[in-house]
Amino acid sequence: MLDRLPFLVGLRYVRAKRRNHFISFISLTSMLGLMLGVAVLILVLSVMNGFDHELRTRILGMVPHTKIEAQEGLVEWEALAEQLVERERVIGAAPFIEQQGMFSAGGRNQGAMVNGIHPDWEGQVSIIGKHMRQGELADLVPGEWNVVLGSMLARRLGVDVGDRVTLLVPEASITPAGVFPRLKRFTVSGIFSVGADLDANLAYANIYDMQTLARLGDAIGGLRLELDDLFLAGSETQAIVNELGSGYRGTDWTFSHGSLFQAIQMEKRMIALLLTVIIAVAAFNIVSTLVMVVTDKRADIAILRTIGATPRSIMGIFIVQGLAIGLIGIAVGVGVGILLALTISDLIGWFEGVLGIQFLDAGVYFISDLPSRLHWADVRDIVVAAFGLTFLSTLYPAWRAARVQPADVLRYE
Repeated sequence: MLDRLPFLVGLRYVRAKRRNHFISFISLTSMLGLMLGVAVLILVLSVMNGFDHELRTRILGMVPHTKIEAQEGLVEWEALAEQLVERERVIGAAPFIEQQGMFSAGGRNQGAMVNGIHPDWEGQVSIIGKHMRQGELADLVPGEWNVVLGSMLARRLGVDVGDRVTLLVPEASITPAGVFPRLKRFTVSGIFSVGADLDANLAYANIYDMQTLARLGDAIGGLRLELDDLFLAGSETQAIVNELGSGYRGTDWTFSHGSLFQAIQMEKRMIALLLTVIIAVAAFNIVSTLVMVVTDKRADIAILRTIGATPRSIMGIFIVQGLAIGLIGIAVGVGVGILLALTISDLIGWFEGVLGIQFLDAGVYFISDLPSRLHWADVRDIVVAAFGLTFLSTLYPAWRAARVQPADVLRYE
Protein backbone atom coordinates (compact mmCIF):
# COMPACT_ATOMS: atom_id res chain seq x y z
CA MET A 1 0.00 0.00 0.00
CA LEU A 2 2.80 2.39 0.89
CA ASP A 3 4.40 1.78 -2.52
CA ARG A 4 1.31 3.25 -4.18
CA LEU A 5 0.99 6.04 -1.64
CA PRO A 6 2.63 8.84 -3.72
CA PHE A 7 0.31 8.22 -6.67
CA LEU A 8 -2.88 7.80 -4.65
CA VAL A 9 -2.35 10.81 -2.39
CA GLY A 10 -0.76 13.00 -5.07
CA LEU A 11 -3.66 12.49 -7.50
CA ARG A 12 -6.15 12.99 -4.67
CA TYR A 13 -4.56 16.34 -3.83
CA VAL A 14 -5.02 17.39 -7.47
CA ARG A 15 -8.74 16.59 -7.37
CA ALA A 16 -9.48 17.80 -3.86
CA LYS A 17 -11.15 21.15 -3.19
CA ARG A 18 -9.05 23.47 -1.11
CA ARG A 19 -9.92 25.62 1.81
CA ASN A 20 -7.48 28.19 0.45
CA HIS A 21 -8.98 29.25 -2.88
CA PHE A 22 -5.84 31.20 -3.72
CA ILE A 23 -3.94 27.91 -4.03
CA SER A 24 -6.55 26.66 -6.50
CA PHE A 25 -6.25 29.89 -8.46
CA ILE A 26 -2.44 29.59 -8.71
CA SER A 27 -2.79 25.94 -9.75
CA LEU A 28 -5.28 26.87 -12.48
CA THR A 29 -3.01 29.71 -13.61
CA SER A 30 -0.11 27.27 -13.94
CA MET A 31 -2.21 24.94 -16.09
CA LEU A 32 -3.41 27.76 -18.31
CA GLY A 33 0.10 29.18 -18.64
CA LEU A 34 1.49 25.84 -19.73
CA MET A 35 -1.43 25.29 -22.09
CA LEU A 36 -1.04 28.67 -23.79
CA GLY A 37 2.75 28.46 -23.94
CA VAL A 38 2.76 24.99 -25.50
CA ALA A 39 -0.08 25.81 -27.91
CA VAL A 40 1.47 29.08 -29.09
CA LEU A 41 4.91 27.51 -29.46
CA ILE A 42 3.51 24.69 -31.63
CA LEU A 43 1.55 27.19 -33.71
CA VAL A 44 4.43 29.64 -34.21
CA LEU A 45 6.94 26.93 -35.11
CA SER A 46 4.44 25.46 -37.58
CA VAL A 47 4.00 28.86 -39.23
CA MET A 48 7.77 29.36 -39.39
CA ASN A 49 8.10 25.89 -40.92
CA GLY A 50 5.46 26.95 -43.43
CA PHE A 51 7.41 30.07 -44.36
CA ASP A 52 10.55 27.98 -44.74
CA HIS A 53 8.74 25.48 -46.99
CA GLU A 54 7.17 28.22 -49.11
CA LEU A 55 10.56 29.85 -49.52
CA ARG A 56 12.04 26.61 -50.81
CA THR A 57 9.17 25.55 -53.07
CA ARG A 58 7.75 28.84 -54.38
CA ILE A 59 10.47 31.44 -54.38
CA LEU A 60 13.43 29.10 -54.84
CA GLY A 61 11.32 27.14 -57.32
CA MET A 62 11.34 30.26 -59.51
CA VAL A 63 14.87 31.41 -58.66
CA PRO A 64 17.70 29.30 -60.12
CA HIS A 65 19.76 27.34 -57.62
CA THR A 66 22.86 28.07 -59.69
CA LYS A 67 23.66 30.24 -62.70
CA ILE A 68 26.64 29.58 -64.96
CA GLU A 69 27.62 32.48 -67.23
CA ALA A 70 30.44 33.29 -69.63
CA GLN A 71 32.08 36.66 -70.10
CA GLU A 72 31.32 36.72 -73.83
CA GLY A 73 28.05 34.79 -73.58
CA LEU A 74 27.41 31.10 -74.29
CA VAL A 75 27.05 29.99 -77.90
CA GLU A 76 27.14 26.18 -77.91
CA TRP A 77 25.01 26.03 -74.80
CA GLU A 78 23.18 22.77 -75.58
CA ALA A 79 26.36 20.71 -75.38
CA LEU A 80 27.36 22.45 -72.15
CA ALA A 81 23.89 21.83 -70.65
CA GLU A 82 24.11 18.11 -71.43
CA GLN A 83 27.59 18.01 -69.89
CA LEU A 84 26.45 19.68 -66.66
CA VAL A 85 23.31 17.53 -66.28
CA GLU A 86 25.58 14.48 -66.15
CA ARG A 87 26.95 15.74 -62.83
CA GLU A 88 25.67 13.91 -59.75
CA ARG A 89 24.07 16.94 -58.08
CA VAL A 90 22.61 18.61 -61.20
CA ILE A 91 19.10 17.45 -62.11
CA GLY A 92 18.20 20.05 -64.72
CA ALA A 93 19.53 22.87 -66.91
CA ALA A 94 17.95 25.57 -69.04
CA PRO A 95 19.26 28.58 -71.03
CA PHE A 96 18.40 32.15 -70.07
CA ILE A 97 18.91 35.79 -70.93
CA GLU A 98 18.23 38.37 -68.22
CA GLN A 99 17.28 41.90 -69.17
CA GLN A 100 16.27 44.63 -66.75
CA GLY A 101 13.69 46.96 -68.26
CA MET A 102 10.55 48.97 -67.83
CA PHE A 103 7.12 48.03 -69.13
CA SER A 104 4.72 50.71 -70.24
CA ALA A 105 1.01 50.40 -71.02
CA GLY A 106 -1.79 52.95 -70.98
CA GLY A 107 0.35 55.59 -69.33
CA ARG A 108 1.47 53.26 -66.53
CA ASN A 109 5.09 52.28 -66.06
CA GLN A 110 6.54 49.44 -64.06
CA GLY A 111 10.10 48.12 -63.83
CA ALA A 112 10.69 44.37 -64.11
CA MET A 113 13.28 41.72 -64.82
CA VAL A 114 12.57 40.03 -68.17
CA ASN A 115 13.86 36.47 -68.46
CA GLY A 116 14.43 35.13 -71.94
CA ILE A 117 13.69 31.39 -71.68
CA HIS A 118 13.34 28.34 -73.88
CA PRO A 119 9.81 26.98 -73.22
CA ASP A 120 10.89 23.38 -73.83
CA TRP A 121 13.77 23.54 -71.32
CA GLU A 122 12.38 25.83 -68.62
CA GLY A 123 10.43 23.10 -66.81
CA GLN A 124 13.69 21.48 -65.73
CA VAL A 125 14.67 24.40 -63.49
CA SER A 126 11.47 26.32 -62.67
CA ILE A 127 7.93 25.77 -61.43
CA ILE A 128 6.58 28.61 -63.58
CA GLY A 129 4.67 26.19 -65.83
CA LYS A 130 2.66 24.93 -62.83
CA HIS A 131 1.56 28.43 -61.82
CA MET A 132 0.21 29.80 -65.08
CA ARG A 133 -3.08 31.56 -64.35
CA GLN A 134 -3.73 32.31 -68.03
CA GLY A 135 -1.98 31.07 -71.17
CA GLU A 136 0.96 28.68 -71.41
CA LEU A 137 4.72 28.92 -71.77
CA ALA A 138 4.36 27.22 -75.14
CA ASP A 139 2.76 30.45 -76.40
CA LEU A 140 6.20 32.09 -76.28
CA VAL A 141 6.86 31.36 -79.95
CA PRO A 142 10.01 32.86 -81.51
CA GLY A 143 9.30 35.91 -83.66
CA GLU A 144 5.82 36.59 -82.25
CA TRP A 145 7.16 38.77 -79.45
CA ASN A 146 4.90 37.41 -76.75
CA VAL A 147 5.49 37.96 -73.05
CA VAL A 148 4.25 36.32 -69.83
CA LEU A 149 3.74 38.70 -66.90
CA GLY A 150 3.40 38.18 -63.18
CA SER A 151 -0.12 38.73 -61.88
CA MET A 152 0.78 41.77 -59.77
CA LEU A 153 2.83 43.26 -62.60
CA ALA A 154 -0.08 42.83 -65.03
CA ARG A 155 -2.47 44.39 -62.51
CA ARG A 156 -0.25 47.42 -61.96
CA LEU A 157 0.04 47.92 -65.72
CA GLY A 158 -3.72 47.39 -66.16
CA VAL A 159 -3.27 44.76 -68.87
CA ASP A 160 -4.63 41.29 -69.58
CA VAL A 161 -3.94 38.50 -72.05
CA GLY A 162 -4.04 39.89 -75.60
CA ASP A 163 -3.08 43.43 -74.61
CA ARG A 164 0.07 45.14 -75.86
CA VAL A 165 2.89 46.44 -73.67
CA THR A 166 6.07 48.30 -74.51
CA LEU A 167 9.39 47.19 -73.04
CA LEU A 168 12.01 49.89 -72.63
CA VAL A 169 15.55 48.57 -72.00
CA PRO A 170 18.41 50.70 -70.63
CA GLU A 171 20.46 50.60 -73.82
CA ALA A 172 20.56 53.37 -76.39
CA SER A 173 20.16 52.96 -80.15
CA ILE A 174 22.03 55.47 -82.33
CA THR A 175 20.03 56.58 -85.38
CA PRO A 176 20.39 59.45 -87.89
CA ALA A 177 17.80 61.30 -85.85
CA GLY A 178 19.83 60.96 -82.67
CA VAL A 179 20.17 58.62 -79.68
CA PHE A 180 17.00 56.85 -78.60
CA PRO A 181 16.34 54.27 -75.91
CA ARG A 182 15.79 50.76 -77.21
CA LEU A 183 12.17 49.62 -76.95
CA LYS A 184 9.96 46.86 -78.30
CA ARG A 185 6.24 46.12 -78.35
CA PHE A 186 5.17 42.80 -76.84
CA THR A 187 1.81 41.02 -76.69
CA VAL A 188 0.75 39.62 -73.33
CA SER A 189 0.21 35.90 -73.96
CA GLY A 190 0.02 34.67 -70.37
CA ILE A 191 -0.10 35.58 -66.67
CA PHE A 192 1.44 33.58 -63.82
CA SER A 193 0.98 33.77 -60.08
CA VAL A 194 3.14 32.14 -57.41
CA GLY A 195 1.91 34.29 -54.51
CA ALA A 196 5.29 35.97 -53.95
CA ASP A 197 6.99 39.25 -54.72
CA LEU A 198 8.17 37.70 -58.00
CA ASP A 199 4.63 38.27 -59.31
CA ALA A 200 5.34 42.01 -59.24
CA ASN A 201 8.75 42.22 -60.88
CA LEU A 202 9.24 39.25 -63.19
CA ALA A 203 8.30 38.56 -66.82
CA TYR A 204 9.17 35.88 -69.37
CA ALA A 205 9.79 36.11 -73.11
CA ASN A 206 11.21 33.74 -75.70
CA ILE A 207 14.98 33.49 -75.52
CA TYR A 208 15.42 34.01 -79.28
CA ASP A 209 13.34 37.21 -79.16
CA MET A 210 15.51 38.43 -76.29
CA GLN A 211 18.63 37.55 -78.28
CA THR A 212 17.43 39.86 -81.02
CA LEU A 213 16.47 42.63 -78.59
CA ALA A 214 19.78 42.42 -76.72
CA ARG A 215 21.76 42.00 -79.98
CA LEU A 216 23.60 38.93 -78.71
CA GLY A 217 23.64 37.08 -82.01
CA ASP A 218 23.69 33.32 -81.35
CA ALA A 219 24.87 33.71 -77.75
CA ILE A 220 22.78 33.47 -74.57
CA GLY A 221 23.30 34.90 -71.13
CA GLY A 222 24.02 31.57 -69.43
CA LEU A 223 22.58 28.38 -68.01
CA ARG A 224 20.36 27.99 -64.97
CA LEU A 225 20.83 24.76 -63.01
CA GLU A 226 18.54 22.84 -60.67
CA LEU A 227 20.28 20.88 -57.90
CA ASP A 228 19.06 17.96 -55.83
CA ASP A 229 20.10 19.80 -52.65
CA LEU A 230 19.88 23.58 -52.75
CA PHE A 231 22.03 23.91 -49.62
CA LEU A 232 24.99 22.55 -51.58
CA ALA A 233 24.60 25.24 -54.24
CA GLY A 234 27.66 27.19 -53.12
CA SER A 235 30.11 24.29 -53.21
CA GLU A 236 28.61 22.81 -56.38
CA THR A 237 28.77 26.15 -58.19
CA GLN A 238 32.43 26.57 -57.27
CA ALA A 239 33.21 23.02 -58.39
CA ILE A 240 31.54 23.60 -61.78
CA VAL A 241 33.37 26.89 -62.37
CA ASN A 242 36.70 25.27 -61.45
CA GLU A 243 35.99 22.43 -63.85
CA LEU A 244 35.01 24.71 -66.76
CA GLY A 245 38.03 26.91 -66.29
CA SER A 246 38.62 30.61 -66.84
CA GLY A 247 36.06 32.65 -68.70
CA TYR A 248 33.15 31.27 -66.71
CA ARG A 249 31.56 32.56 -63.54
CA GLY A 250 28.84 31.19 -61.31
CA THR A 251 26.38 32.53 -58.74
CA ASP A 252 23.88 30.69 -56.57
CA TRP A 253 20.58 31.50 -54.91
CA THR A 254 22.20 32.63 -51.65
CA PHE A 255 23.33 35.86 -53.34
CA SER A 256 19.75 36.93 -54.04
CA HIS A 257 17.62 35.20 -51.39
CA GLY A 258 20.06 33.72 -48.88
CA SER A 259 19.54 36.54 -46.38
CA LEU A 260 15.79 35.89 -46.33
CA PHE A 261 16.29 32.21 -45.59
CA GLN A 262 18.81 32.96 -42.84
CA ALA A 263 16.43 35.52 -41.33
CA ILE A 264 13.63 32.96 -41.17
CA GLN A 265 15.92 30.41 -39.49
CA MET A 266 17.14 32.99 -36.97
CA GLU A 267 13.63 34.18 -36.20
CA LYS A 268 12.49 30.59 -35.69
CA ARG A 269 15.23 29.95 -33.15
CA MET A 270 14.68 33.24 -31.28
CA ILE A 271 10.90 32.86 -31.15
CA ALA A 272 11.28 29.28 -29.91
CA LEU A 273 13.63 30.50 -27.19
CA LEU A 274 11.31 33.32 -26.09
CA LEU A 275 8.24 31.09 -25.99
CA THR A 276 10.19 28.44 -24.09
CA VAL A 277 10.86 31.10 -21.46
CA ILE A 278 7.09 31.69 -21.25
CA ILE A 279 6.59 27.96 -20.70
CA ALA A 280 9.30 28.04 -18.04
CA VAL A 281 7.53 30.88 -16.20
CA ALA A 282 4.27 28.96 -16.30
CA ALA A 283 5.98 25.76 -15.15
CA PHE A 284 7.66 27.44 -12.22
CA ASN A 285 4.30 28.77 -11.08
CA ILE A 286 3.86 25.18 -9.97
CA VAL A 287 6.58 25.90 -7.40
CA SER A 288 4.35 28.51 -5.76
CA THR A 289 1.38 26.16 -5.87
CA LEU A 290 3.21 23.25 -4.27
CA VAL A 291 4.95 25.38 -1.64
CA MET A 292 1.56 26.65 -0.45
CA VAL A 293 0.11 23.13 -0.60
CA VAL A 294 2.98 21.84 1.53
CA THR A 295 2.31 24.57 4.08
CA ASP A 296 -1.41 23.79 4.00
CA LYS A 297 -0.86 20.02 4.35
CA ARG A 298 1.78 19.96 7.09
CA ALA A 299 -0.53 18.09 9.42
CA ASP A 300 -1.34 15.49 6.77
CA ILE A 301 2.36 15.05 6.07
CA ALA A 302 3.07 14.54 9.78
CA ILE A 303 0.34 11.89 10.09
CA LEU A 304 1.61 10.04 7.02
CA ARG A 305 5.11 10.05 8.48
CA THR A 306 3.88 8.60 11.79
CA ILE A 307 2.16 5.66 10.02
CA GLY A 308 5.34 4.74 8.16
CA ALA A 309 5.64 6.94 5.10
CA THR A 310 9.27 7.65 4.22
CA PRO A 311 10.63 11.08 3.19
CA ARG A 312 11.01 9.62 -0.30
CA SER A 313 7.28 8.79 -0.40
CA ILE A 314 6.39 12.29 0.79
CA MET A 315 8.53 13.74 -2.01
CA GLY A 316 6.79 11.44 -4.46
CA ILE A 317 3.36 12.73 -3.41
CA PHE A 318 4.13 16.32 -4.34
CA ILE A 319 6.12 15.39 -7.43
CA VAL A 320 3.08 13.44 -8.65
CA GLN A 321 0.79 16.36 -7.85
CA GLY A 322 3.00 18.85 -9.71
CA LEU A 323 3.43 16.55 -12.70
CA ALA A 324 -0.32 15.95 -12.87
CA ILE A 325 -0.95 19.71 -12.98
CA GLY A 326 1.73 20.13 -15.63
CA LEU A 327 0.62 17.18 -17.77
CA ILE A 328 -2.96 18.44 -17.88
CA GLY A 329 -1.77 21.83 -19.12
CA ILE A 330 0.68 20.27 -21.60
CA ALA A 331 -1.88 17.81 -22.98
CA VAL A 332 -4.52 20.50 -23.53
CA GLY A 333 -1.87 22.83 -25.01
CA VAL A 334 -0.70 20.16 -27.46
CA GLY A 335 -4.28 19.53 -28.59
CA VAL A 336 -5.03 23.22 -29.05
CA GLY A 337 -1.69 23.88 -30.73
CA ILE A 338 -2.09 21.05 -33.23
CA LEU A 339 -5.65 22.13 -34.03
CA LEU A 340 -4.56 25.73 -34.64
CA ALA A 341 -1.51 24.67 -36.68
CA LEU A 342 -3.70 22.59 -38.99
CA THR A 343 -6.39 25.25 -39.44
CA ILE A 344 -4.61 28.61 -39.13
CA SER A 345 -4.52 29.20 -42.90
CA ASP A 346 -8.28 28.69 -43.17
CA LEU A 347 -8.91 30.83 -40.08
CA ILE A 348 -6.85 33.71 -41.47
CA GLY A 349 -8.63 33.39 -44.82
CA TRP A 350 -12.00 33.53 -43.05
CA PHE A 351 -10.97 36.63 -41.06
CA GLU A 352 -9.74 38.31 -44.25
CA GLY A 353 -13.07 37.61 -45.92
CA VAL A 354 -15.11 38.86 -42.96
CA LEU A 355 -13.03 41.97 -42.27
CA GLY A 356 -12.26 42.73 -45.92
CA ILE A 357 -8.53 43.18 -45.32
CA GLN A 358 -5.35 41.37 -46.34
CA PHE A 359 -2.98 40.45 -43.53
CA LEU A 360 -0.04 39.58 -45.78
CA ASP A 361 0.98 41.69 -48.75
CA ALA A 362 3.02 39.60 -51.21
CA GLY A 363 5.05 42.66 -52.12
CA VAL A 364 6.26 42.91 -48.53
CA TYR A 365 6.17 39.38 -47.12
CA PHE A 366 7.00 37.41 -50.30
CA ILE A 367 3.77 35.38 -50.00
CA SER A 368 0.11 36.34 -49.82
CA ASP A 369 -1.23 33.71 -47.42
CA LEU A 370 -0.16 32.39 -44.01
CA PRO A 371 1.49 28.98 -44.46
CA SER A 372 1.64 26.33 -41.74
CA ARG A 373 3.41 22.97 -41.68
CA LEU A 374 3.19 20.86 -38.53
CA HIS A 375 6.35 18.86 -37.80
CA TRP A 376 5.82 16.12 -35.24
CA ALA A 377 9.46 16.37 -34.22
CA ASP A 378 8.75 19.94 -33.05
CA VAL A 379 5.75 18.74 -31.04
CA ARG A 380 7.90 16.03 -29.44
CA ASP A 381 10.64 18.49 -28.50
CA ILE A 382 8.13 20.95 -27.05
CA VAL A 383 6.45 18.26 -24.94
CA VAL A 384 9.81 16.98 -23.66
CA ALA A 385 10.99 20.51 -22.80
CA ALA A 386 7.73 21.43 -21.05
CA PHE A 387 7.68 18.16 -19.11
CA GLY A 388 11.30 18.63 -18.07
CA LEU A 389 10.64 22.14 -16.81
CA THR A 390 7.56 20.91 -14.95
CA PHE A 391 9.53 18.13 -13.28
CA LEU A 392 12.26 20.53 -12.19
CA SER A 393 9.66 22.86 -10.69
CA THR A 394 8.37 20.09 -8.40
CA LEU A 395 11.70 19.18 -6.81
CA TYR A 396 12.10 22.05 -4.34
CA PRO A 397 8.56 21.92 -2.87
CA ALA A 398 8.76 18.13 -2.65
CA TRP A 399 12.11 18.38 -0.86
CA ARG A 400 10.62 20.86 1.63
CA ALA A 401 7.71 18.49 2.27
CA ALA A 402 10.11 15.61 2.96
CA ARG A 403 11.91 17.73 5.60
CA VAL A 404 8.74 18.33 7.64
CA GLN A 405 9.28 16.92 11.15
CA PRO A 406 6.15 15.13 12.51
CA ALA A 407 6.92 15.95 16.15
CA ASP A 408 7.19 19.68 15.51
CA VAL A 409 3.88 19.73 13.64
CA LEU A 410 1.81 17.44 15.89
CA ARG A 411 2.98 19.20 19.05
CA TYR A 412 0.61 22.07 18.29
CA GLU A 413 -2.28 20.07 16.78
